[in-house]
Amino acid sequence: MTAPTRVSVPTRTSADLIRAEEPVVAHNYHPLPVVVARAEGTWVEDVEGRRYLDMLAGYSALNFGHRHPALIEAAHRQLDQLTLTSRAFHNDRLAEFAERLAELTGLDMVLPMNTGAEAVESAVKVARKWAYDVKGVPDGQATIVVAAENFHGRTTTIVSFSTDETARSGFGPFTPGFRIVPYDDLAALEAAVDETTAAVLIEPVQGEAGVVIPAPGYLAGVRELTRREGCLFIADEIQSGLGRTGRTFAVEHEDVVPDMLLLGKALGGGIVPVSAVVARREVLGVLHPGEHGSTFGGNPLAAAVGTAVIDLLRTGEFQRRAAALGVVLRDGLAELVGDGVVGFRARGLWAGVDIDPTIGTGREISERLMREGILVKDTHGSTIRLAPPLTVTEEELRSALAALKRVLAA
Repeated sequence: MTAPTRVSVPTRTSADLIRAEEPVVAHNYHPLPVVVARAEGTWVEDVEGRRYLDMLAGYSALNFGHRHPALIEAAHRQLDQLTLTSRAFHNDRLAEFAERLAELTGLDMVLPMNTGAEAVESAVKVARKWAYDVKGVPDGQATIVVAAENFHGRTTTIVSFSTDETARSGFGPFTPGFRIVPYDDLAALEAAVDETTAAVLIEPVQGEAGVVIPAPGYLAGVRELTRREGCLFIADEIQSGLGRTGRTFAVEHEDVVPDMLLLGKALGGGIVPVSAVVARREVLGVLHPGEHGSTFGGNPLAAAVGTAVIDLLRTGEFQRRAAALGVVLRDGLAELVGDGVVGFRARGLWAGVDIDPTIGTGREISERLMREGILVKDTHGSTIRLAPPLTVTEEELRSALAALKRVLAA
């Protein structure tokens, strides 16, 4: 019997794969021209074997690096047992996940979902239901106050209260019931809140806007105002939470506990999409069977990975690393101000860096850094974002800063 003839299948290059996407993948993103094939820790490798230091970490979805051993082990272990039941039945992993997450946040109840946008949509529904059932707002009149330049997701309802015309244009008609005020402006917020207000929804740090950090006292002021006016404080910590800013949650920088905390991205360890609304019992308690749901929300695989993520955070190691290395990041960027950097904002291992527009756009700087083996992402003109995995070493961080310095000098 003759052996079968082996047919050699040519390996597709990065350029081949990028061209192949063009006709079949919707053009809702404009990625950097790098095709990642493998990753470990803080490093990724493209199809041709070129290595890059990941300074974006999947918009903070990879806070613990690529393929963290404890998270991969948890996923493998669960894959051998059970992956999905839907919420038609109980599963043996959900209770532990919810217990650990409630303990981590200092709140009472967990509504498990999948994506960040789902968590925000869920919070909007819960806040409105709470306003009608508990606060007594007349049906259909509940309002939610949000901040300008926000980014909470891309569903129709969420872009209804975006001020980014790229996100909004062509997608109307929009969902009513939202009032937009300037970020970091307590007076404007107070003026917008009235007897119909169900909640104030803000990001403790505005990520997509360029890592915009409010003035000291703002978050505490929002907490006091919402408490005084009898409405809910919803903190969207989908990007800022879970160690990124040097604390478990960004609201902890002002010792604030919101009524609802929205989590996602890093909660899935870069392995599966996991999000959650975590809230006080009297808030999430307004939901009853049939009023909200998700087939995959709280699935056993997500719960197993999410529990392993929480276990990593309970040690405090990653929060301490983000705080300590955040000083290195901040000091390194400060040295570049006046030499191609016109300003920056940093908290923990997270920074928005404003590049001198005469040197290049954020996209152009990102592409030049890519050629230096450093991956970042631009936002809004000449601003780039830095958000490495919390596992990054000081040497790697300084290497990235040195590459930025070279790119700016060139």
